[in-house]
Amino acid sequence: MARPIANRLWDLTLEGYERLPHDGPAILCPNHISFLDSALLMLTVPRNISFVGKAEYMDSWKTKYLFPAVGMIPIDRTGGEKSQGALDAAKAVLERGELFAIFPEGTRSRNGRLHKGRSGAARLAMDVGCPIYPVGITGTIDIQPPGAKAPRPFKPATIRIGRPVKPQRYAHRSEKHLAWRSMIDEVMFEIRELSGQEYVNTYAGSESSEPVGVSRPGRVSDAVAATESETAERQLVSLAG
Repeated sequence: MARPIANRLWDLTLEGYERLPHDGPAILCPNHISFLDSALLMLTVPRNISFVGKAEYMDSWKTKYLFPAVGMIPIDRTGGEKSQGALDAAKAVLERGELFAIFPEGTRSRNGRLHKGRSGAARLAMDVGCPIYPVGITGTIDIQPPGAKAPRPFKPATIRIGRPVKPQRYAHRSEKHLAWRSMIDEVMFEIRELSGQEYVNTYAGSESSEPVGVSRPGRVSDAVAATESETAERQLVSLAG
């Protein structure tokens, strides 16, 4: 019912939607620049999507009933065991053959840049054996910027869905955390190509001064060098430890 309203309120351009599978599990990983991002993605994808949302939404009467009703899975962003329950619920969604979406940055970008991705989506993809589809969203920050109480009508936005990043590429890695990090880094670089944002190698909301320089994402053509890359990563971890 809301889709025709959204199409009248905003000039939405949709690209790459034909890449999405008609059935079976998949994870969508969009960038996050506006409160409206999840709503527009849910309204434009032809299949139902379950989304992770911050647990604080359950504290407001405006959202505590509506958001779970449309498929939101609340997550405690303090991490550890409190976040594990949300990941378990997301895994159940995927094992039922449904779509699940999560913002890999963890929260909205306040400076317009694309931030380092958290590895939860990659961990889910490897556990279930399903692909991750990077999603690049532009224009929604003009429709509803951070702090705005309501969206502005009649403005354009674009949602681009990229090629799938498949967990099988990283299944050979002996260190799981390195495999998760490599996979989500590839996802973030694909999002960067879709959204045109500048990438910074710090988590959203972090005050870290970690340098921006990062390695480029993996490609299928890199398979020959996979063993040498894994050895180098082990050496880096050893030095860091």
